[in-house]
Amino acid sequence: MSARHSTGIPELDQLLGGGLIPGTLTVILGATGIGKTQLGIQFADAGIHQEGAPGCIADLTTRGDSQNHLAYAARMRDWQLKTTDSAEGNQAGENLLYGAGVFQHLEDRAQYLNLLEMTGRRVTRESTTAEEWQDWKAEWNHRLERAIAFFYRNFVGGTRRCVIDGIEPAARSADSQQFEMFSYIYHQILRKDHDWLARDLFRIRYRELEPLVMQHAYETSQISCLLLATSHEVMLEDLIRRPIATGDELSNANTIILMGKIHEGTRMSRALYVAKHRGSPCEESIVPYTITESGLKLHPSR
Repeated sequence: MSARHSTGIPELDQLLGGGLIPGTLTVILGATGIGKTQLGIQFADAGIHQEGAPGCIADLTTRGDSQNHLAYAARMRDWQLKTTDSAEGNQAGENLLYGAGVFQHLEDRAQYLNLLEMTGRRVTRESTTAEEWQDWKAEWNHRLERAIAFFYRNFVGGTRRCVIDGIEPAARSADSQQFEMFSYIYHQILRKDHDWLARDLFRIRYRELEPLVMQHAYETSQISCLLLATSHEVMLEDLIRRPIATGDELSNANTIILMGKIHEGTRMSRALYVAKHRGSPCEESIVPYTITESGLKLHPSR
């Protein structure tokens, strides 16, 4: 396995000193339609060549418009994302995700999960009533076991990178239900030791399944997370000037990549800027890119 996780974009890997550091969080921040999801697909797909297993994708969107992960994956990488897990039930209608079935037929595990599937729900504290805010928490608790099962089964199957998409704009991450959900996923699922996560999933059956848990041990220090967050800002220069509050989820990221529009003479184009990258020197340059049928292509010397 390579020391760093490739983004799937050679020019971006070079800009980052070889790629993203395993075991860290990378935030991709930019307006709707700027190319974040395409970048996420490229990163997830690169796991096939680097770790022998594709990344998994969790979508936290609550809006009516889809992020188009399945269509992008098929068009860009000829990758048919699996959306239904073979362990979710058998012919007898039994759910096997909370027993030994978790470790069986891992090649048929779901790679994509739309975790919320709640069209049109508002996600920020300022746009919800106290009752709606509590309903959100109840809904999340209801879906939490499914999230744990999805990530755990991917990790025991060899997945070492995940993409979390669909985060909508919020003035502060503390005021967003989606950021609250992401924070739980990141700290209590992705970063939790494999055996303790298995305890959360199997509960009273853990002792019975412990031998299988140990046979399928994995290191959380090898799991990279790419968070795709939408911003109000469209122009890259506005994103670069945007302050990030101390304690904000974004401030805790190892790497922050900003994506936005720039002026090139009389026309607009897309460009990205690596605002933060711990672990290696990184160029302080704004790099134009285009979106092609196969994904993002950077133009460092343009």
